[in-house]
Amino acid sequence: MEQFSHIDEAGNARMVDVGQKEITAREAVAVGRIYMSDTCFSMVQAGTMKKGDVLTVAQIAGIMGAKRTSDLVPLCHILALTKCAVTFSPVPEDRAIEARCLVRCQGRTGVEMEALTGVSIALLTVYDMCKAVDKNMHIEQVHLVEKKGGKSGHFIYGKGDDPHA
Repeated sequence: MEQFSHIDEAGNARMVDVGQKEITAREAVAVGRIYMSDTCFSMVQAGTMKKGDVLTVAQIAGIMGAKRTSDLVPLCHILALTKCAVTFSPVPEDRAIEARCLVRCQGRTGVEMEALTGVSIALLTVYDMCKAVDKNMHIEQVHLVEKKGGKSGHFIYGKGDDPHA
């Protein structure tokens, strides 16, 4: 039977020991979108949402989420991030806001989970700040766009073996 990396021989959960892995530069980028009504989209763009500046608050929340990934995702390693940036782009034709989270560190394990957590928390914060105006908002397409570093090398979404292609 194949041995799972996060389960020991007795079937107990365990954190993978990365102590022997080489420290390398790691980087990951994740994106996702939140779709909303015309009214909500206009208010976010104009900065007129009653709770305040939605995208600034969501940006800070995304950075905080990325930094706290190991508290949220079981068995995730604590990483000393050297960079975390959350940015937003409006997608007017879809009445959506796209969030992007870039994370870097020098470490023994990757930062994919931190980038995914950062973008997810940023989008959830947009939802929280706008829900009084639009409860029909929905979050989609959260995924890893790119990752660099480590043994598995460079990954770009959509290149290579994609079972969903």
